[in-house]
Amino acid sequence: MIANLFADLPTAPETAERLQTLLARPGLRIERIVSTGQSSPPGFWYDQPDAEWVVLLAGDASLRFADEPQARTLRPGDCVDIAAHRRHRVEATSMDVPTVWLAIHYPAEGGPR
Repeated sequence: MIANLFADLPTAPETAERLQTLLARPGLRIERIVSTGQSSPPGFWYDQPDAEWVVLLAGDASLRFADEPQARTLRPGDCVDIAAHRRHRVEATSMDVPTVWLAIHYPAEGGPR
């Protein structure tokens, strides 16, 4: 288990994101995601059954929603609440410093608790 969200960060780009579950309970999952230049594959969109609240802690990222004309640029401290089944993708993440996300997955409105 990580004691500090900024511990054990990569010092160079990696081939895949690092995903670590920090806490899991029925209806709740909290994850730390570390990106080093990764993005969603071309044409791929996340379409998740649960809602997700995400905050960018370090680095920068470009997050695109299928129902918006342009990607959103995220900087440290920016957060987004993503409704269940709202299609989205990561257009880009910083390659020069690790991009650290904290993601909280929770049931959609009216979903099981």
